[in-house]
Amino acid sequence: MCHKHGVMHRDLKPENFLFSNKKETAPLKAIDFGLSVFFKPGERFTEIVGSPYYMAPEVLKRNYGPEVDVWSAGVILYILLCGVPPFWAETEQGVAQAIIRSVIDFKRDPWPKVSDNAKDLVRRMLDPDPKKTFFSSRNHPWLQNAHKAPNVSLGETVKSRLKQFSMLNKFKKRALRVVAEHLSVEEVADIKEAFDMMDMNNNGKITLLELKAGLLKIGHQISDPDLQILMEAADVDGDGCLDYGEFVAVAVHFRKIGNDEHLHKAFSFFDQNKSGYIEIEELRIALADEVDPNNDEVINAIIRDVDTDKDGKISYEEFAAMMKAGTDWRKASRQYSRERFNNLSMKLMKDGSLQFNSEAR
Repeated sequence: MCHKHGVMHRDLKPENFLFSNKKETAPLKAIDFGLSVFFKPGERFTEIVGSPYYMAPEVLKRNYGPEVDVWSAGVILYILLCGVPPFWAETEQGVAQAIIRSVIDFKRDPWPKVSDNAKDLVRRMLDPDPKKTFFSSRNHPWLQNAHKAPNVSLGETVKSRLKQFSMLNKFKKRALRVVAEHLSVEEVADIKEAFDMMDMNNNGKITLLELKAGLLKIGHQISDPDLQILMEAADVDGDGCLDYGEFVAVAVHFRKIGNDEHLHKAFSFFDQNKSGYIEIEELRIALADEVDPNNDEVINAIIRDVDTDKDGKISYEEFAAMMKAGTDWRKASRQYSRERFNNLSMKLMKDGSLQFNSEAR
């Protein structure tokens, strides 16, 4: 309907769809047309807009039309069917390169249970050829014959997948606490001094504003979205402030996450049998307070994501890589800015990864 009236949304993502009321039959509405533009048939655009995980390759190439909305809808459909985005990585450059490669994974659960028709539609919507993306998905049988689609429950798999990211983040927090416990007396004193300096009203808690002002004083200037993500990650009890223990984890993140000596101590804490690996049972014990001990699916999913060489356990190298990188694609996507993607697009053009089409406007 938007395209029929010459409007390109340019920022389709799950957050931009809201139900109009709380009834079971409530209409679903697209919102936030702040980045939308009017377009004419054949008109091309060059401005980098949208949200990273939902951005079409043509946006990075700075040569696009309304087909980018179809791509974004395809990413949303992929997430609705399996719980994770099709193209994601721990860094902005990794995300951009995954989008450019456009390799779709239909092997991991629950894709084997998804109908061929649904997979075909996702494949067409995420075709890197914009002409195919636009024209082949509009009248697709899976959309036209919804009542013929098999009634297969995917809810538990998707819910479990989303929960996995939350647990992985808690695994990292637990590891940061272990690192904090192994800090030297001098390091702890230094952190206590920083905490007291930031705790302006001396109530034993640091608010978001106090954290921002304090980090600025000690030479860490970070953006508001990044600060919010850091606060959310460290605020274990969810009261919107950091107590001393939570602040120590933030300090460790800023100062010591690259220190292999501290990471080795944290790894050894989880590696109870000293085999040189964190195994499934050890991970289950480590997360006993956070996850149902019988929920093997979540534990296995964490192992699967951290275990890059796929030997069924987590080596020190894999553990260190997890600790030094982000883990939750939903938070990471908010962290990536259009400014960064704008610069990244230019960089990829210069090194030949992307071809710029001078006919785009």
